[in-house]
Amino acid sequence: MDTDVCQVTVIDRQRIDRAARQMPSEPVLTEVAATFKLLGDPTRLKILHALAAGELCVCDLAALLELSVSAVSHQLRLLRGQGVVRFRREGKIVYYQLEDEHIRQVMSDMRTHIESCR
Repeated sequence: MDTDVCQVTVIDRQRIDRAARQMPSEPVLTEVAATFKLLGDPTRLKILHALAAGELCVCDLAALLELSVSAVSHQLRLLRGQGVVRFRREGKIVYYQLEDEHIRQVMSDMRTHIESCR
């Protein structure tokens, strides 16, 4: 007999109801999943960690990461599309920064979690 399979259908209806009330809607879950998928790329994480230290232009990000401006621009376009970063223009130079403090906090929390588990 498989011990990992429940032998009954419901143990605690109140816990189920509480969890159901706290469950985000499907569109929100889809958006969160898309954001986590986007954050699952090491290059994009490097970009975000760099931007957590402050606003940077595309050229400086490319130099820091030792990537082409084109490659960095592509990654930034994906991050911007998901609402993770924002940009501003100053003449011909485009500067990027994290969209808000939530992004910085998520990255900080995950880094703390990973480092504490080692």
